Amino acid sequence: MSSSILLFFVLAYFILLLIVAYFTSKKSNNESFFIGNRNSNWMLVAFGMIGTSLSGVTFVSIPGTVGSMGFQYFQVVIGYFIGYLVVAYVLLPLYYRLQLTSIYSYLQNRIGMTSYKTGAFFFIISRTLGATARLYLVVNILQIFILNHLGIPFGVTAFIILLLILLYTFEGGVKTIVYTDTLQTTFMLLGLIVCIIAIISNMDSSFIASLHEMNVAGYTKVFNSDIKSGGYFLKQIIGGAFITIAMTGLDQEMMQKNISVNNIRNSQKNMLTFSTVILFVNFLFLFLGGCLYLFANKNGISINGDDLFPTIALGGALSASVSILFIIGLISALFPSADGALTALTSSFCIDILGLKRKTDITEAQGKKTRITVHLSFAILFFVCVLLFKLIDSKSIIDIILKLAGYTYGPLLGLFSFGILTKRSIRDQVVLPLCILAPMATLILDIINNAEWFIKKLTLSGSIAKQLSSLSESIFGGYKIGIELLVINGLITFLLLLLFSKKGKDV
Repeated sequence: MSSSILLFFVLAYFILLLIVAYFTSKKSNNESFFIGNRNSNWMLVAFGMIGTSLSGVTFVSIPGTVGSMGFQYFQVVIGYFIGYLVVAYVLLPLYYRLQLTSIYSYLQNRIGMTSYKTGAFFFIISRTLGATARLYLVVNILQIFILNHLGIPFGVTAFIILLLILLYTFEGGVKTIVYTDTLQTTFMLLGLIVCIIAIISNMDSSFIASLHEMNVAGYTKVFNSDIKSGGYFLKQIIGGAFITIAMTGLDQEMMQKNISVNNIRNSQKNMLTFSTVILFVNFLFLFLGGCLYLFANKNGISINGDDLFPTIALGGALSASVSILFIIGLISALFPSADGALTALTSSFCIDILGLKRKTDITEAQGKKTRITVHLSFAILFFVCVLLFKLIDSKSIIDIILKLAGYTYGPLLGLFSFGILTKRSIRDQVVLPLCILAPMATLILDIINNAEWFIKKLTLSGSIAKQLSSLSESIFGGYKIGIELLVINGLITFLLLLLFSKKGKDV
């Protein structure tokens, strides 16, 4: 299909989002931008969170992993489900009891202002890197398969997409995003299901027959029993649970939507509904991956990883309607994570770092002016980060996202765990240095353990590479740290906080 026609559908989709934003942002104010006036419908939030949680990475990267890992990613998904239960019954009651707009206000109540700003600081770093990595993936696909043919540079593509996201989040914030995410999740799931049906039909197969073929080809293996492997099932499940606790329960973007629901019971309904649906949706993405590899094997396509799905969907092997739905599904998977991140980062910086809610002498107009300035600044930061990811140009962006999350969400996990699980007191001023020290110690462990990965990425000299590999083998004996990097980082943070704390009543 012509690149011009695909671009037309992308622009038409954006216009639809702008129309929705126009109607939902009427009579909006700072409170509706930050927290939707605490009046969001829990069913809309639950459905929209599917798109926010999955993103363009799931849409492209998860199917791409099936060729090398089979269905092993489902181990992580099981862990996600366990983590959502912890968020629903441990963290949400805490946030509602304290009536928080920013979840990091809990750290101020429990420890002090420095801890509060430390939590917000690590969230801002975490979400900025994670959101822009996801954004880069989709922008790059649009660039390669559509915009390169029209002679439009990558930088221009990234700028225009961010401008469009900015336009429909600019006024309404969370109030608007609850509705746009619902629309986008619908298109994403529609794209997923139609693509599966189209590929199965093209192979003259059925759901059951395709599943049998995948099993014969070795694609359906779920559980990895090699304890030394980074994909060992127990590590994946535990790691997945802690990823959810940290990247959902301790993430202002995800919790911002949950605490915009009017009461705790409905918010918990939202979380349980969402977590159950996620199990089935992730299975469908893995099934799609299996279908893609079966299709590729039968048609002599040797591409794998993140490039496989867009190559098949847009390369002329399937119908034009599939190409259109793939593009719409892809950008629908992207925007719930990008628009929500932009809004949440604006909220966190205004409330947590600048103290907009704490300053009683600021008028609504002054607050709005500050919010708009911050919103624009983060859009510019997103643009710079996307360009930096273009320089890295990884073939599997999900590996980068999980690696970054291990470093940036670990201190949040350790900090909240210390606050919730202990009644010890700690000097507020030492919290930030300890939370910086923990990921640095984790990085050293990771470099030693995953020597081969770092040697390849950093192109280290032969003698340094040999010494590093030898040290890794002598210390870890072949054991590979994988998804549990986040848990290790959180544990180091927790132990450091415990070491510098003393007995004292909870504050």
